[in-house]
Amino acid sequence: MKEIIRFLLSAGAALLLVAPSARAVDLERVKDIYGPCAACHGEFGQGGKKGEYPRIAGQQPKYMFQQLKNFQSQARINLPMYPFVKERDLPDEEMKLVSEWLASVVLPTKQPEFKETDDALTRLLAMEKVMIIPRAEGDIELGGQVYQKQCAACHGKTGLGRGMFPMLVGQYTNYLKRQIDAYLKSERAHDEEVMKEGVLFSLSEKDIQDVLAYLTSIQEVEK
Repeated sequence: MKEIIRFLLSAGAALLLVAPSARAVDLERVKDIYGPCAACHGEFGQGGKKGEYPRIAGQQPKYMFQQLKNFQSQARINLPMYPFVKERDLPDEEMKLVSEWLASVVLPTKQPEFKETDDALTRLLAMEKVMIIPRAEGDIELGGQVYQKQCAACHGKTGLGRGMFPMLVGQYTNYLKRQIDAYLKSERAHDEEVMKEGVLFSLSEKDIQDVLAYLTSIQEVEK
């Protein structure tokens, strides 16, 4: 696994698409920091195929850093995460570095066009990083209306997030639903400094399902 990660994160691994800002990131340090994370979140930060682990590639870096801090302080309880973020193992500097790198990783939402000269390995690696979330059931039009009225102010009109508010589009529907249920059951609290209280509680179960369906319909927006 370490050899795969080392290849994918190396400067010469052209198959891993990253935004220009990633060029300033120390990839040698990133691969050491991110290595243990790949076991659950995948080599590209794509998470689990069924949403058992969230996608973290392309996520807002400020939000990512804050969640790592919350895991570390146990303000957000997640026992599997805690051993990886204890202060002696993952200081703030490294949390910020890996958060910035992950924010720069681009996962295409369309299948790539191959050249006749592309070998099997090239095709395989390119396809592995394509991430298309299956269309969720629900009324897309109504979901869009609810999203733009209730969610867009914080999470952005195209669901890409902003600042301390996470990207929602391109995230696994099952994962989003679990987190919504956790909020509604008070098993996971909103960060009172950055989240508007009560928005989820104002939505019906159908509203939420329609919003989830809408998010899967706009994932081809350029990230």
